[in-house]
Amino acid sequence: MAPFGGGMGSSGQVCGTLSGALAVIGYTLGKTEPKGKDHKLMWKISYKMVKQFDEICKPYGGTNCSDIACINWNNHAAVLNFYKNPKSSRQNCVKVIRATSDYLHDLISKNFAEEK
Repeated sequence: MAPFGGGMGSSGQVCGTLSGALAVIGYTLGKTEPKGKDHKLMWKISYKMVKQFDEICKPYGGTNCSDIACINWNNHAAVLNFYKNPKSSRQNCVKVIRATSDYLHDLISKNFAEEK
């Protein structure tokens, strides 16, 4: 999952946090064999996750890494500052990761509890 960082291979595009959350949903609820079927809640939960991620990222102006991290991944000095400066925009990433993982946990837990 490391290539998700920096917005899909350091491109600044879609935040890897969303990709990671959807990967967890797919791993948890997706089909386990080629002729199998996805869990009936997979698409519903995935949609909710994407919509909530939009909300989580509103303060940053979008869901792309470049919006959240406010960095050009091709600028070596900016990247060094991002990782070494504790007050850098990396704190935005920490907030997004935390909010996304909390929501994902609640979303999966709630939907499985309702199913039982």
